[in-house]
Amino acid sequence: MKLGIEEFLLQRKKTPVIDVRTPAEFNQGHIPGAYNIPLLNNEERAVVGTLYKHEGKEAAFIKALEYTGPKMADYVRKAKKIADKNELLVYCWRGGMRSGSMAWLFNSAGISSYTLEGGYKAYRRHIHSLFENTKKIIVLGGYTGSGKTEILKEMSKHIQVIDLEGFAHHKGSAFGFIGQNPQPTTEQFENNLGDEWLKLDFDKHIWLEDESRNIGRIYLPESIYSKIRNAPVLFIEIPKTLRINRLVKEYSGYNDQLLQNAIEKIKKRLGGLNYQNAIKALENKNYSKVAKITLDYYDKAYLHGLNKREKEKIFKLQIEDDNPVNTSNIIQEYIKKLAITKN
Repeated sequence: MKLGIEEFLLQRKKTPVIDVRTPAEFNQGHIPGAYNIPLLNNEERAVVGTLYKHEGKEAAFIKALEYTGPKMADYVRKAKKIADKNELLVYCWRGGMRSGSMAWLFNSAGISSYTLEGGYKAYRRHIHSLFENTKKIIVLGGYTGSGKTEILKEMSKHIQVIDLEGFAHHKGSAFGFIGQNPQPTTEQFENNLGDEWLKLDFDKHIWLEDESRNIGRIYLPESIYSKIRNAPVLFIEIPKTLRINRLVKEYSGYNDQLLQNAIEKIKKRLGGLNYQNAIKALENKNYSKVAKITLDYYDKAYLHGLNKREKEKIFKLQIEDDNPVNTSNIIQEYIKKLAITKN
């Protein structure tokens, strides 16, 4: 039995999901929470695909049977370990032969199995349509070191917040990879983000941090990036000394080589003299000076981007201390007065 994407995602809340595509396809991107039981491995899939292209469907089908026949019992054993209440949801790339074949096998083995109509492609279209159709977005802006992520974390206790950098495993700047888990693929980032997006109330505002087009090596979906660029921005202004102190606390505990690697990434943008001064300061363990030099660059870059926005959509708020809890409370009181939250 085939399920449409919305029913499939609803059933997923109580039924395990099996992705029967190759490990390579799965690693590139999959529905969050899915288990991978590949009908064909990477090499087998390549052979079958080549046969299909050069000799036709029948030759490819026979070769696929040669590969999968001896493994059917193993597929069922794996599925039975995963099946909750003896039910499974199954998908492949387009909702065709691969998922249909595996669902038939699982059903024959007594596991009630349902496939996703349109497959993984339908899921991808669905989450991108969610991004595209989201209207009520507000952006929290501020210079590097303002603690925006922590502030949004506090705000999330009361209002809708999406932590883009958390999903990206990166803090955005050249130093943003330090202390983070490896980044997912851009495709998997979108899937994980889409999973969170599904939980939102689209009649209420959604807060995002101001981001450039990419977060580390991950590129934001164009629909989200364009909405960030066009949304109202609450820009918090926190004294530079406090931002320097925050960055020193945040990064000085890591290996200096990581910091040097990050400085190397922005060498040309810093300029020769600033780069040399930053490296020398790092060698002398003068982390405050390193932070000041790099902030001089990042502040100019951020201000340049801010000035490209519509001025009437920028709301500035002075913050005098580095206290995410207090700042969250101040912001929430401030936004009650803004017309943008009443739309």
